[in-house]
Amino acid sequence: MIEWLASAQQAVVGGVLLWASAFKLVHRNASAAARRSVLARLTGKERAVGAYRAVGAVEGLIGLLLLAPPVLAVEAYAAAALSVGMLGYLAYGKVKVPDASCGCLGDKEAPITARGFVRAGLLVALSLSAAAGAVWWPTERPLATAGLVVAELAVFAALSPELDHRWLFPLRRWRLRMSHPLAGGEVVVPLESTVQQLLKSAVHQSVVKQLSSDLLDHWDEGEWRLLVYAARTPSGPATAVFAVPRLDYRPDDVRLAMVPEEQEALV
Repeated sequence: MIEWLASAQQAVVGGVLLWASAFKLVHRNASAAARRSVLARLTGKERAVGAYRAVGAVEGLIGLLLLAPPVLAVEAYAAAALSVGMLGYLAYGKVKVPDASCGCLGDKEAPITARGFVRAGLLVALSLSAAAGAVWWPTERPLATAGLVVAELAVFAALSPELDHRWLFPLRRWRLRMSHPLAGGEVVVPLESTVQQLLKSAVHQSVVKQLSSDLLDHWDEGEWRLLVYAARTPSGPATAVFAVPRLDYRPDDVRLAMVPEEQEALV
């Protein structure tokens, strides 16, 4: 039983490291996350992206070694050493750059909190446990191993503030809807709230000089609210149609369609 649990930790630790590595190496927002992270303070912003990807490469290599045969204790010890380094990184960030993000598992800005320390500490413990495994993790009790791995990865997700927007915020919104005395009725979001979200968005700021009117029209389409403005572009008059999340505050998700006046006439 103990040996089986130890072997299962190879998959858990390897999966977490591959998850972190994939974000650092291939995610489209990885460079921006690197410049916002504590690493930018350690290496300087001009070298932060390179250092970030180097860390991701090391995480990916150790993660692959843990997931693939043969089973070697040195792989788990390497993961434990990497996790101890993460604890030091978090401690440095908490003291020196308390407002900076960890940049560990996602691109959302999230200051370092106790959850990050618990996550890194848990990774150290599981890495040391994996060193006691003597068999490759899928070979013994495969179904039970898969269930245990999924459950432990869910714990890591719960300890990751960068991932709150994936599960915690939707869960809170659901609980509010269910517990609200008027639950079951349509959610009415004030127009002013949507406009304020639009004004905070990078999309609006990028075209604000081209807008030539106040809000002309608006309507709701499912979870989106469409706001219409007149605009002047280098090619002539146009209509700016912004799609803004109606039920959430997500200014980064605002979208814009700039429709030329000639096209409107054809329609």
